[in-house]
Amino acid sequence: MTQSELARGFGRVSRWPKRHVLVGFCFLATFICYIDRVNISVAIIPMAEEFGWSATTKGYVLSSFFVGYLLAMIPTGWLANKYGGKLLLGVALIGWSLFTFLTPIAAGVSLGALLLTRVLMGMGEAASFPGVYNLLGRWIPKQEKSRAAAVNLTGIPLGTIFALSTTGLLVSAYGWQSVFFVFGASGLLFAVVWLRVVHAKPSVHPTISAEERALLAELENSEADDKEPIPWGLFLRHPSIWALFINHFCANWTLYLFLAWLPSYFRDVQGLSIAGSGLFAIGPWVCQFLAGNLSAVVADRWIAKGISVTFVRKFMQCGGLIGGAAMLLLAAQASTPGMALFTLCAAFGVSSMAWAGFACNHLDVAPKHADVLFSITNIGGTLPGIVGVALTGVLVDLTGGYTATFVVAAGINVFGAIVWLLFATGEPIVGAPQETQA
Repeated sequence: MTQSELARGFGRVSRWPKRHVLVGFCFLATFICYIDRVNISVAIIPMAEEFGWSATTKGYVLSSFFVGYLLAMIPTGWLANKYGGKLLLGVALIGWSLFTFLTPIAAGVSLGALLLTRVLMGMGEAASFPGVYNLLGRWIPKQEKSRAAAVNLTGIPLGTIFALSTTGLLVSAYGWQSVFFVFGASGLLFAVVWLRVVHAKPSVHPTISAEERALLAELENSEADDKEPIPWGLFLRHPSIWALFINHFCANWTLYLFLAWLPSYFRDVQGLSIAGSGLFAIGPWVCQFLAGNLSAVVADRWIAKGISVTFVRKFMQCGGLIGGAAMLLLAAQASTPGMALFTLCAAFGVSSMAWAGFACNHLDVAPKHADVLFSITNIGGTLPGIVGVALTGVLVDLTGGYTATFVVAAGINVFGAIVWLLFATGEPIVGAPQETQA
């Protein structure tokens, strides 16, 4: 490529709306976040064989990450609100990437050292979504929120797909230790780029166009209110916030079940190889990527046509949870790898309608405090990573299979749908710009 071709390429990038570039970098941060979170779900298969771990011990190792994630959730939300998502997420990227790199070293020392390293890594990743939601709240207008949130959330399935497809290959070629060295180093490099390229808000971006600045004027004009107190009391007593909290828990129960245990399920129950287990586990995440983005596009179009935001959020969330529950019950009866793959793909694909449900509802109900609100509800979203992931290991040891885990997940989905239908809203309860409140 010639120098003039490079210049033309950079010129095209420079003409992209800066808010879209920002969303792209948020996606990449989430992509790396989930690579580092997921790779151990494949690497733990040879790790367990090498160290002689039971399914229960595997569950403890997999869930230890979420202990740190939970401990740091509220502090990182406060830090995002005080210092901004750019700085917080840049520092967090360095932290969790470093502890990813140190994981095999800690495993060679002792189980306790490994658990501590995973806890510290979880504390770093706790800043990922508060940081992203802080940036989206500052950069994204109302009519683009569903799609912006969905693009960021796309990093979850794509990061997971990438991790599942490459981890098995790295394990086969270079050993399980290489997984953590490669991905940890990659995250550290991205952190440097993030800190140089991302800007905290439109007002400090040096090359934003006048047209885009005018489009974001409503968000810019609300900057003076950024220091207003966080409405902790309202968040704790409002029924729609509790609906968000509970649905974050319910939706993430299935998410973390798949995230942590799907490769082991295909290995132990369906008899696939380590590499084959990782590849089969990709299918549900592909379906989540496709269906989640489609749901977000449909949701934004409905809202643009004047359909109530509350109706859209309830339709997407309840449809995803109930449909996902039905497919999980079918997955519990799957007797072949093909049938298991089909039902689990359907379950996760339908469940991703929640991308246009609870997952972007924080931006609806508290647009200027979405970072802190996400930290609050993500306490509920993190509990399945601790309780659900560990409980799965215990249930597998007790029952010798995964049927009970799928049935439990289906029941939790139904409960979440009922709560959401009764108490959720798509209207602002605090921190709305003046024209939104009118």
